[in-house]
Amino acid sequence: MSLALSLNLSALLAPLAEPSAGVGLSIATLGTGTILLLFIVSLGTVGLAVLGALRRSERLIEGAVQATYASFGLAAFASSLIIYAFLAGDYSIQYVQHTSDAAMPLFYKITAFWGGLDGSLLFWVLLHTLFGSLAVRANRMRHRELIPHVVAVLATITCFFVGLLLFIKDPFSQFLLDVPSQGRGLNPLLQNLYMIIHPPSLYLGYVSLAVPYAFGMAALFTGQVDAAWQRSVRRWVLFSWMFLTFGLILGGLWAYEELGWGGYWAWDPVENAGLLPWFTATAFLHSVMIQERRGMMKAWNLILIIVSFLLTIVGTFMTRSGVVQSVHAFGSDPVLAWTFGGFMLVIVVVSFGLLLWRLPLLRSRGELESVMSREFAFLVNNWLFLLCAIFVLAATMWPTFTEWRMILAERFPWALGWQDPGERVVIGPPFFNQYMRPLGLSLLLLTGIGPLLAWRKTSTASLARQFGAPLVAGLLATIVPWQLGIDSPWGLACFGLCGFTCWTIVQEFYRGVALRRKQRPQGVLEALISLVLRARRRYGGYIVHLGVVLMFLGWAGNAYKLEKKVQLRPGEEYTLGAYTIRHDGLRATEDWQKEMITADLAVLRGGEVKDVLQPARWWYYQLPDQPTTEVSRYMTPGEDVYVSMQEVDMTSGWTQLSLFINPLVNWIWIGMGVMLAGAMVCVGTRKSEAGDDA
Repeated sequence: MSLALSLNLSALLAPLAEPSAGVGLSIATLGTGTILLLFIVSLGTVGLAVLGALRRSERLIEGAVQATYASFGLAAFASSLIIYAFLAGDYSIQYVQHTSDAAMPLFYKITAFWGGLDGSLLFWVLLHTLFGSLAVRANRMRHRELIPHVVAVLATITCFFVGLLLFIKDPFSQFLLDVPSQGRGLNPLLQNLYMIIHPPSLYLGYVSLAVPYAFGMAALFTGQVDAAWQRSVRRWVLFSWMFLTFGLILGGLWAYEELGWGGYWAWDPVENAGLLPWFTATAFLHSVMIQERRGMMKAWNLILIIVSFLLTIVGTFMTRSGVVQSVHAFGSDPVLAWTFGGFMLVIVVVSFGLLLWRLPLLRSRGELESVMSREFAFLVNNWLFLLCAIFVLAATMWPTFTEWRMILAERFPWALGWQDPGERVVIGPPFFNQYMRPLGLSLLLLTGIGPLLAWRKTSTASLARQFGAPLVAGLLATIVPWQLGIDSPWGLACFGLCGFTCWTIVQEFYRGVALRRKQRPQGVLEALISLVLRARRRYGGYIVHLGVVLMFLGWAGNAYKLEKKVQLRPGEEYTLGAYTIRHDGLRATEDWQKEMITADLAVLRGGEVKDVLQPARWWYYQLPDQPTTEVSRYMTPGEDVYVSMQEVDMTSGWTQLSLFINPLVNWIWIGMGVMLAGAMVCVGTRKSEAGDDA
């Protein structure tokens, strides 16, 4: 109802759409006033929730709950105002002028809402208040003791982000003197279909992790650290994991198709910021099963929830404060950096302080009985995921640490004594790949081993029976590529582990289907569907693992990719691998927003034209110094023929092209789809399987 009200209110403002008539001032004032009111309401929500919990007053708690809903209504109204300002072309508001222009298509004007720093923080508040309202509504009667504490934590987080909007980064801030007549326009690289979906997907994953954190803190506050709070948040973590996965892979696809460098992941700090909570959320989804089955790892699961939320704040700090250098970062802001630093310190002190206080209540009921057990495999899995997160965070921040060391040496030479402060270190993809390859392959191996092990202890006879066929499949998956000429040790290891893990998953489905058909007469497809529906969480997890295998298969193709930079004129050809690229000419065109130069390139194999690729360079009128590279691809299940245009001379037709043959790369995107399908199956877990899920 609050969202409908906010949209209706913004619609009432439509007749006043002339900026020259002073509407810009009215919209800006109303927007800033709404943010101020939201800040006051959020503070009041914290007070009501805390007092309600202390006094056990249902009226105060209900007031806090209603204030949570009101917070979402106010955030939605403020968001509708800024979107309205974009649509009306109100360039008196600085944020609108910096990220929009009249020539932009309608949907890019709307998505410019989260295209810059100020708007992205407001978008964060919108999603946070939405998720908080949904979580409180779903659990209001189910967890009466936890709810006031949950509301207090969520409202405190709201206060922090709304405070940033109110005191540091007001998206409704206006030009004080001359009002520009036109906007600068959104970064051309962001005017892409993937970038309409990619940032909101990451935001959905990031922001929703506040809900599990709030329930975890509520459990520690109240001492109710049994499995009840986990049953209320498991689906939230899975929801977050799904959108983080989708956002990360979609960002890789955007980089692959838009940047023209032939890759999809460069270990950029902003890319890494989204990856960090994904590691710990994945670890939690595995370790929570151990607590449910064996009553173990209670404290560890709380630690993972705390760290996952903390890493969302760390990632936001990295991308919005300027502490890391990235082409994707929002710029440098020391005030924002110190503010986020203080907030992270509060989270660490309060969260782990509560954890230490309640540690006696978090003792495990069960014990690890054997290293040849599923519990131990999950435990090692968790260690590896946490190690991945620590390594990526440390390597991403290390250049910043070295820069701080240099600044310290300049201002306080005595602090370092005789040591040379050195220079700012640059850590590139080779360094990350060197250490992440073995970690990733170890996780892939555990993905295959886990289902083959029993809970508590696996007998020797069971090990021989379970591992025989997968080991043979893994060996064959290694030998075949080797015979075909692939000699990269990492590539061969990846192919082998893909074969091993894939056979493990197929084996589990085969045995389940065979058992169901033995119990009742069914076709294979019917038995498969009923098997998955009866045990969604187990077999949905296997589907996710199958998607992981497909993605690793796509990554294995890097072992034998081909790339070349060439200069061609119309009529000339170049052969790369089994393909010949023929330059058939250039075309210059334009539309209302940009100028375009497009090359027509025929892709031939065996003398037959397979496709005509059309790579291009675009120059936007508003930002002519930021041309974009439009990639063109010939896609097959086995490989991509990928072409991007780097430089061009229309007079002579001379064209500099980057040519790539990327084997198996499309299996990465297919694997993402399979992973998300498996996660959707898990989301539908029945109560009889996983208890009372929120």
